[in-house]
Amino acid sequence: MKRFLINWLIMTIAVGVMVALLPGMQAKGEPPILGIAAFSLFMALINASIKPVVHLLALPFSLLSFGFVALVINWLFMELASWLAFSFFDVGVVIDGFWWSVLGSLIMSIVSSIVGGVLGE
Repeated sequence: MKRFLINWLIMTIAVGVMVALLPGMQAKGEPPILGIAAFSLFMALINASIKPVVHLLALPFSLLSFGFVALVINWLFMELASWLAFSFFDVGVVIDGFWWSVLGSLIMSIVSSIVGGVLGE
C-alpha cells in the first residue's frame, strides 16, 4: 500500500507538471489540484493493474506499427482515467485530443522518472 501511495504521489506531481505545460490539458475542479489528484489516482490504478497486460497483448501489433499502437493505448488509458475521475468525483483533467495525450504521456514519463529517482523509487 505504501508503494502505491508513493506511485500516486509521483503521478500527481507528473500530471501537475503536464497540465501546467500543455494548453491542451485543463484541470477541472475547485481547487484544480483535486482534478489532478483524481485523474492521477485512476492513472496509477490503471498503470498498476491493466496496463502491463494490455501492452503485452498488443506487443506484436505495436512492433508492426513502430509503436503507434502503444501511443493509442496510452491515449485510451488517459481518456479512461479522465472519464473515471469525472464519473466518480466530478473533477479531473480534460484532454483536448490525441496529440495532446501523446505529449502529456511524454512529459509524465520524464517527470515521473525524475521524481522517482529523487525519491528513490
